[in-house]
Amino acid sequence: MGDSLKCKFCEKEATVHLTQIINNKIHKVDLCESCAQKKGVSGEQGFSLAEMIMQPNFVDSGDDTELKCPSCNFSTSDFRRTGRLGCATCYQTFRPLLETVLEDMHSGLKHTGKIPTHSLNRMSKELKIHNLREALRRAITDEAYENAANLRDQIQTLENETESEALEKLNDD
Repeated sequence: MGDSLKCKFCEKEATVHLTQIINNKIHKVDLCESCAQKKGVSGEQGFSLAEMIMQPNFVDSGDDTELKCPSCNFSTSDFRRTGRLGCATCYQTFRPLLETVLEDMHSGLKHTGKIPTHSLNRMSKELKIHNLREALRRAITDEAYENAANLRDQIQTLENETESEALEKLNDD
């Protein structure tokens, strides 16, 4: 069995594991028993992650410094109270607070998005062509002309396939 999970707010072992699906996205929070009681999430009355985020003590930056956005004057307490930001500059101002909230809600802090299959295939071929061109350049520098001719032929084949697929796509549209 894997390592035990740690509480989101302290280093104790998490014994309360909350999972909620909001807009088809899974949100998980792991808490120790004492933090669960402090946050009011233990017991039979039910719980919502959205409600937890709205609680004034949910975002814990590690100190009591009140941050204020230089653009809209939105404060840390405003963010804690509403769970929302006031303007685009708030994202930078409240970055440390946002990172702690987002780390547990998502699998990372960087959005990687999804790539459509046809785009992924095209990108893969473009990368292959790029790598072959680099190998061709090295082969010419090293005067390995038979290898260079082979690489040139591979590049031409891939480029022809790419052109054919592009024409087919144009005809389908």
